[in-house]
Amino acid sequence: MRETSEISVQKQINEINLKLDLVLEEIQVQRRRRNEVEDLLSDLSIVGNDLFKASVDELDFAGVEIDTDALKNLFFKVIRNVGTFNELIEMLESFMDLLRDVSPIVHQMGLDGINKMNELERKGYMDFVREIFRIVDNIVTHFTADDVGLLADNIVGILETVKDLTQPDMLGAMNNAVEIFKNTDTHNIEEYSLWRAYRETRTPEMRRGIGFIITFLKAIAEPPEENELKREK
Repeated sequence: MRETSEISVQKQINEINLKLDLVLEEIQVQRRRRNEVEDLLSDLSIVGNDLFKASVDELDFAGVEIDTDALKNLFFKVIRNVGTFNELIEMLESFMDLLRDVSPIVHQMGLDGINKMNELERKGYMDFVREIFRIVDNIVTHFTADDVGLLADNIVGILETVKDLTQPDMLGAMNNAVEIFKNTDTHNIEEYSLWRAYRETRTPEMRRGIGFIITFLKAIAEPPEENELKREK
């Protein structure tokens, strides 16, 4: 029984010694770290002093005077606004992350735009646009601002005329006249005597033609109000 008690006591002593060794080892590690930090601070202090002296010499050589009060105030402001600087840095980091995410999209959009421009160039759109600009340049060169003002005042009437000219029956009549003129040999016109011309006027075609001319001339000579009333009827 006594031997068992002695063994138990010795075991506890060994455990205590092991723990003390661990504590002493940790203390030594902390002491080494403290010494390393002290050495680092000492080195930084030396470097900082040398850097400060060198900066002072450089500023003195450059003729720059340092306002220590202003520098001190700046230092305190920086300390007081550390949180603001942290927010700015976080915003900058967020912006850089966004830029990294958006950059591939922007790059692809640029490539798509270049490819589309090349396609339009191949199809001749660019040449067409250049010619349009040349038309506009000719208009600006040959017309004054007063001419444009008159155009603006009469644009409704011009559009009404264009609207009437683009009606199917009007387009058909103009196309028929152009086709007849194109198929007529204007260089070899047959000569007509007065008697033959008189005889031609007796044909149904010439009578209808003369009737059309007389009706057209009478309609032109009538006041616009009467023509408008006839169209409404």
